[in-house]
Amino acid sequence: MFHQWSAQPGRTPGGPGPQPEDEELWEQEMEWLRTSREPLRSLPYAMSDKRFIRQMREPKGVEMTCRQQWQRRQQTMAQRLREAAWRLARGFGLWEGALYEIGGLFGSGIRSYFTFLRFLLLLNLLTVLLTAKFVLVPLAWLRPPGPSPALNVTLQCPSGHQPQTDVPRFHNQLWNVLTGRAFNNTYLFYGTYRAGPESSSAYSIRLAYLLCPLACLLLCFCGTLWRMVKGLPQRPGLGQAYRVPLSAKVFSSWDFCVHVWEAATIKKHEIRNEFKGYLEESHRLREKRRETPAQRACRLLSYLRVNVLMGLLVAGGISAIFWATKYSQGNKEEPLFVVLQYLPPGVISLVNFLGPLLFMFLVQLENYPPSTEVNLTLFWCVVLKLASLGMFSFSLGQTMLCIGRNKTSCEPFGYNACDYQCWENSVGEELYKLIIFNFLLTVAFAFLVSLPRRLLVERFSGWFWTWLDREEFLVPKNVLDIVAGQTVTWMGLFYCPLLPLLHSIFLFLTFYIKKYTLLRNCRASPRLCRASSSTFFFQLVLLLGLLLAAAPLGYVVSSTHSSRDCGLFANYSTPWQVVQELVALRLPLPGQRALRYLSSHAFSFPLLILLSLVLTVCISQSQANARAIHVLRKQLVWQVQEKWRLVEELSRLLPEPGSSESLIPDSPHFRALRPRSFGPGFPSPGSPGPRPQAPGREPSTWTPPV
Repeated sequence: MFHQWSAQPGRTPGGPGPQPEDEELWEQEMEWLRTSREPLRSLPYAMSDKRFIRQMREPKGVEMTCRQQWQRRQQTMAQRLREAAWRLARGFGLWEGALYEIGGLFGSGIRSYFTFLRFLLLLNLLTVLLTAKFVLVPLAWLRPPGPSPALNVTLQCPSGHQPQTDVPRFHNQLWNVLTGRAFNNTYLFYGTYRAGPESSSAYSIRLAYLLCPLACLLLCFCGTLWRMVKGLPQRPGLGQAYRVPLSAKVFSSWDFCVHVWEAATIKKHEIRNEFKGYLEESHRLREKRRETPAQRACRLLSYLRVNVLMGLLVAGGISAIFWATKYSQGNKEEPLFVVLQYLPPGVISLVNFLGPLLFMFLVQLENYPPSTEVNLTLFWCVVLKLASLGMFSFSLGQTMLCIGRNKTSCEPFGYNACDYQCWENSVGEELYKLIIFNFLLTVAFAFLVSLPRRLLVERFSGWFWTWLDREEFLVPKNVLDIVAGQTVTWMGLFYCPLLPLLHSIFLFLTFYIKKYTLLRNCRASPRLCRASSSTFFFQLVLLLGLLLAAAPLGYVVSSTHSSRDCGLFANYSTPWQVVQELVALRLPLPGQRALRYLSSHAFSFPLLILLSLVLTVCISQSQANARAIHVLRKQLVWQVQEKWRLVEELSRLLPEPGSSESLIPDSPHFRALRPRSFGPGFPSPGSPGPRPQAPGREPSTWTPPV
């Protein structure tokens, strides 16, 4: 409870009076409390002090109008509703409890992998929602016609080579499911989608089917880019060399709301892992500062040597994938059909299984920091995976679309009609087999490798089993798997519109499989890293995978000939021809002229100049912000020095240990000498009540303005 400025008890006669600068700071503090918009609940004061602050902000002599009172009630209600909605969303968030447990037991680096997996699941569900809304539902409503009659065209195939009218069917339906042949007549693949002429319906199924994959890729790009740059605004303000002080971690890490023993154990593990990662990184930074120029040159040479070796391994791996795909597509005898169908996925999986292990072995030999080790290994793993998928796509295009070679069967229609009557379905089946094979490998590795290894290590003892130990959860390898699966899913949006639904199911199951493997069969990594840089790198890798998927899709939509016997674009030379036809049919002449102008060079040059100006303004603003941040850093340093000066003044005013005055917080002497603030805008946990006046000054009373 506050009193008047001159009525504060507890001053000892002859005691030192407050300094003028302290009085000025105190008045500034009171003015800040009166004009601040900060909620009272966040201020570190007692309830009686908060009532006094409310009286300062709302004087009794001033009455609020009905509109002002209504606005204040609406603001308070809206704030409470937002807080309640946020708490409800956090409570019902997908896998929140599991992520908290994983982060506490194994650190934030491994938790970032599971958070990344959840983000991919949400992206796939959004893609499925868009496809169902704009393609599947209108297609079911409009009831498309049946298959069109086959074209009477004679193919000039090589002697003894006839078009494949029938695909080998196995007696076992399981093999048909694994190869995708069981779903050839469903909406999973491109060939089943059909529609009437564009002039017969107001809604264009072909245009929706064509633009939906492009829109999904654009939305995924925006979502990934947003997550990637979300943490970037903090970096200019904090700086690259910023580290949270260890004292702040020690005194503010514990959550005092934790009362359950299991939650407390998880929290202790999380704090311990955070301390270990921080101390290890600080130790490596100190070692790096003490390096001599010769040691730095040796480190750079070793870094170059490791990267050259990894590049050679990547080149060998993609060469094996190319020849395996060529052999599989060129030899389709029925006795070896099952083996040959899964030869490319098997070789790709083998290369991507051995590659990360070799990369990890080479990187660990150089004793890099944990963040550098994870990022370097992850970079080359993703280069290997993306290069293997790119080579796989190129080999399929060379076989089916005759890319890079001349073939007689490709001349009539622009694709290999002798071997692939519906080449879009064939590409979709290959991507479908990749998704299926990757998921089956995940299940088999979890329950046929990791689980027996853990049981054997627990059952037997000896130097071999001690050396073997439980499996270590490798973040680069697991991120590599899910990024590759997501890239394959994006590559199949045109050929398999429902492939994201299948991949969403696999991601959902993969989360629980990986969680079981991590908690039961794996051990904590002895080398921890923080999740900040790894999360940024995950999003960057995902963007590279998206670009890899978008490049073949753009080429297929704009330049390749569609199949003559199946699909929505059977009567078009390229899928993009539908857009030109709809523009000519349904867009008025002014709109057509506007589109022609937007696609001409007359519009591209002014747009390029405008973008250059915008880029110049952004760079100038960024440089100005950097200078302002530098000035603010200097001001923060000055404020810290000023606070230390005030602390020294406080220690000078306090009595000696042998003094008769008591220093307990309730003593009048302690209350009189307690500092109210260390500076304007930085209130201390003391009371903002009135300060005692210096001798010789008239007592004054602060009255809120009316």
